[in-house]
Amino acid sequence: MIRFVIGPDRVVVPDLAARLPGRGIWLSARGDVVETACTRGAFARAARGPVAVPPDLRSGLQAALSRRFVDHLGLARRAGQAVAGFAKAREWLSSGRAGLVVQAEDGSAEERQRFLGGWDGSVVTLLDGERLGVVFGRERAVHVAVATGRLAETLRHEAGRLAGLADGVSGQAPGRAPKECAPGTGRDGARR
Repeated sequence: MIRFVIGPDRVVVPDLAARLPGRGIWLSARGDVVETACTRGAFARAARGPVAVPPDLRSGLQAALSRRFVDHLGLARRAGQAVAGFAKAREWLSSGRAGLVVQAEDGSAEERQRFLGGWDGSVVTLLDGERLGVVFGRERAVHVAVATGRLAETLRHEAGRLAGLADGVSGQAPGRAPKECAPGTGRDGARR
C-alpha cells in the first residue's frame, strides 16, 4: 500500500513513509491502480474536493521507491548487515545468516541460479549491477546478501511496492496471480 496526502496547495503528494500530517489516501502499490486513480478522479473523490495530480505521478513514485530501496540497502551495508560479492554473500547463505538476497537484474541468469544453489529464501532483482555497485563502493555488484532482521524485512517490503509499480499495465508480473485490493479499499484502490 502507498499513502498519499493532499498538500496545502491541493496537490497529491506521495507519503512513502506514511508520516505526513493530514488525512491519508491509501492505494495498492500497483501500477494499474495508480493509473486508474489518476484518470478516474479517485483522489478528488477521496479528498472531497478538487486536487491537482502530477502528470508523472507513477514514474515519480517508481523513482522515489527505487531511491528508498537503495537508501535502505546502503543503511544495511553501513550497519554491517549486508555484503556484496559472490564469495562473501555465498558464505552468508551457507551459514544461515542471510535473510534476503538482492541480485542485479542484468546479471547472468545461470550465474544467479548457481549462486543461490537451492537457497529457498527471498530474492529481489530490481536494480542493475551498476546501481548495486554504487551502494557498495564498487563498479558493479551482482550478488548481495542481507542479514536476517528488520532491515531485510524493510527491504523486502520496499521491493514489493516497487515491483508492483514497475509491472506492466495490468500490474502483475508474468506467472504471478493478480493482487487483490486490501480490505477497506474500493476497486480503484482508494481507501473507503
